[in-house]
Amino acid sequence: MADDNTIDVEGKVVAVLPGTMFKVALSNGHVVLAHISGKLRKHFIKIATGDTVKMEMSPYDLEKARITYRVREQGAPRFVRRRRR
Repeated sequence: MADDNTIDVEGKVVAVLPGTMFKVALSNGHVVLAHISGKLRKHFIKIATGDTVKMEMSPYDLEKARITYRVREQGAPRFVRRRRR
């Protein structure tokens, strides 16, 4: 169920924690605790320290967020998955 009250923010991963949790620094200096969304988990998207990510935050709890997208770096080679035979 999608919620229209979410706040979309962008930040940089500061630390990787156990259980697919991350500490993410926002542009305004705040550090939030974030977990990855189901789509990122399903498609095995890897997130490492230093990656820029887009997140959704609830207006009721501004200390936690859900990572919805990992922003690609400029000039980074694109990974092409080979089909299994």
